[in-house]
Amino acid sequence: MTDFNSSVSEDELHAYVDGELPADRREAVATWLASHPEQAAVVAAWLAQAEAIRARYSSVAQEPVPSRLKLDAILRRQGAGRRSIAALAAAAAVAAFVIGGGVGWFARGASAAPPSAFSIFTADALEAHKLYVVEVRHPVEVPGSERPHLTQWLSKRLGYPQIVPDLQALGLKLVGGRLLPGPRGDAAALYMYEGPTGERFTVYSSKAQVPATALRFKEGDRFAAFYWVDDKVGYVVSGPAERDRLETISKMVYEQVDKNAGKKS
Repeated sequence: MTDFNSSVSEDELHAYVDGELPADRREAVATWLASHPEQAAVVAAWLAQAEAIRARYSSVAQEPVPSRLKLDAILRRQGAGRRSIAALAAAAAVAAFVIGGGVGWFARGASAAPPSAFSIFTADALEAHKLYVVEVRHPVEVPGSERPHLTQWLSKRLGYPQIVPDLQALGLKLVGGRLLPGPRGDAAALYMYEGPTGERFTVYSSKAQVPATALRFKEGDRFAAFYWVDDKVGYVVSGPAERDRLETISKMVYEQVDKNAGKKS
């Protein structure tokens, strides 16, 4: 199992699209993208959007400003004072930015290249985590004390053998599990675990029609997740935003899933 430790920030990717990176850093980003096809696809979409904007509006930027729209003419007609002059000058600067060097930033918001299917998958898992970990009386449908029934039921509903990870070695007790609607109409399983001080973690599993991936990290304000795809099944381990501990839990889940996959083959 290979950890995903990104050395390129999202801001750098946007600067790469805008052509604002130093030559040495641009080469490093290009090398990084070559080994990260999912991020490379997003950057390609940004570049395409930027080119489309330039193609559509670059000719407009070269046209002379009609006399009726020149700043001094407008001010004479309206008798504007200094404050109005400053406001109109600022507006003109914004227009120049959008048509000229700010195309890349405009593309960032305008295209907002659609999120990948697996990004949506991971977001769904995190939302399920946030929704159910706060439940006191009904956090799961089947309690952990009925592990055999839980395994059999969810294996049947999801259409492939379920592995309910055993995380007792990390001090995590199985609270239980539940069935959820997954991506593209597939079913998903959610298993919940609780630590000695009441902290909760979840393991989300569903079919994922994307290539196998290494372990990757998604961080939020209060919660975070590690996610990966193995044999066309996606897994998301969510919990408090404590990366080291979450990574340890995710590795144990990964190893148990991988071990079971080896037995099936």
